[in-house]
Amino acid sequence: MPSEQRTWMEEVADEVIAHVTGRGKPADQPIVCASGISPSGPVHLGNLREVMVAHAVAEELAARGRAVRHLHFWDDYDRFRRVPAALPESLEEFIGRPLSEVPDPFDCHASYAAHFVAEFDGALEAMRIRPEQISQSAAYRAGEYRVEVDRALEASGLIAEVLGRYQTRQPVELDTADSSPTDAVRVWPVRVYCHRCGRDFTDVEGEGPGSLTYHCQACGHDGTVGGDAPAKLVWKVDWPMRWSHYGVDFEPGGVDHSSPGSSYEVGRELVDRVFGATAPLYVGYSFVGIEGRSKMSGSHGEVPTPATALRVLEPGILRWQYLRRRPRNSFTIAFGSEVLRLYDEWDGLGERVASGRAGAAEAHYRARSVATTAGAVPAPVLPLPFRVLAAAADVTQGHRDQLLRVVREHTGLDLSAAELDREAEPRLSCAIEFALAFQPEDERTRVRDEPATASEVALDPELRRGVCLLVDGLEAHWSVEGLTRLVYGVPKLMAGQDLDAAPDEAMKRRQREFFAVLYRLLTHSDTGPRLPTLLLSLGRDRVARLLGPWAAAGDASPSPAGSR
Repeated sequence: MPSEQRTWMEEVADEVIAHVTGRGKPADQPIVCASGISPSGPVHLGNLREVMVAHAVAEELAARGRAVRHLHFWDDYDRFRRVPAALPESLEEFIGRPLSEVPDPFDCHASYAAHFVAEFDGALEAMRIRPEQISQSAAYRAGEYRVEVDRALEASGLIAEVLGRYQTRQPVELDTADSSPTDAVRVWPVRVYCHRCGRDFTDVEGEGPGSLTYHCQACGHDGTVGGDAPAKLVWKVDWPMRWSHYGVDFEPGGVDHSSPGSSYEVGRELVDRVFGATAPLYVGYSFVGIEGRSKMSGSHGEVPTPATALRVLEPGILRWQYLRRRPRNSFTIAFGSEVLRLYDEWDGLGERVASGRAGAAEAHYRARSVATTAGAVPAPVLPLPFRVLAAAADVTQGHRDQLLRVVREHTGLDLSAAELDREAEPRLSCAIEFALAFQPEDERTRVRDEPATASEVALDPELRRGVCLLVDGLEAHWSVEGLTRLVYGVPKLMAGQDLDAAPDEAMKRRQREFFAVLYRLLTHSDTGPRLPTLLLSLGRDRVARLLGPWAAAGDASPSPAGSR
């Protein structure tokens, strides 16, 4: 198959299979894909790429009949470094503690970490992503890594030497911050949390049989850490330790982790020399931006999360945003008018796939977007045009009874409210959320409460005649197709042409002028949602009430209802 017709998931899956085969891994053993996130704040859309890359490759391998595990590590044993801007300053007293031991500022989960993990988990479930989740806090405290921690402590000199070679490019992250491999003071590849205050402002002072002694600079406590409560390995040692412990075969990471002197380069050496294992195949991914931001950081304040995105994007569309782009390509997710174009693009792709006109790669990306090994991704049975729903929700302020009327008139289907909820979700709710909470204020439709006055809108007799023709034709053309024909056809009738005559450039200008008049008579702007959708959303009675005073009936022009 030509390379341009293959997806990046297929290509990476090929590389993973070659990697595990080269290592001599038996074909009946699961291929292990891994991802990891620190819940230091809201788990944002940039973090989602970590999971999506590992998930996509795992799904591709599973589709080929390979046994596969997707392990997702929650780094909730990381230290709490700073208080995000949107959270209470009172959390500052917990800086230095494990994230799993900081209280939930919202008082709804067992800890700070658990709160943000739960929100992210809900979004993953909506997208039918179900990795095996591992709490690093629980694993460390249970002694899961006791053997590996002991190995790292025994090899602390070697680890310091390896890290020191990269020191000019990346600062060494060791327990004694001012030490270097050439110092007389021994350095330790661990962080120790004080037993008394729970924070990591500690200095390791020595080791005994199976234990470390430490002094806490914060509270003055002198303590001992043994195997039953192991110290946490620093990141550049912790990562390769996990590769070894779980036999990880593939793991993605941000591009900053794969630059010279970075975590992956260091880890690749340490996993071999300290833990006697092989580094996994690695793919670096670029950042995901939000409306102009180049990079998100959950620990610095409020950032859009997957749960935020799912308020306006169907789960399949959010998956598609990530899957269709190669990991090293950065991209931006926006929540303004671009959402309308995104739904148009998604629906157009669905039509091309259904008709066999889609390319192999784009069809593959869509297939991976709408279903996983965990089941079908939630999608509407009745995929109504998002623009129609959003415009109707905008005009009706999300009133579901009015939306039901618009949907009935748009589709010709006699749906009940229960059927609409069942057939049009989750798109219907996404459209309402977009219209009421995400659409820019200057793009909102402000419908008039009363007919426009002569001081607000000035119409010459010819335009009044056009409004009259439109009002006279509403009943006979009350459908999205009929109203489209009517609003485009009235300027033709005004020029003595047939309703369905092909327009030239001059006629297109007249149509635009007529549309602007209708917008001004119906709303407080000369633009808005497509006129057929706007008319349907308002309903015949309200349209007639707003346009009626302007529909001068003195001209005996033919009614659009009888024109062909």
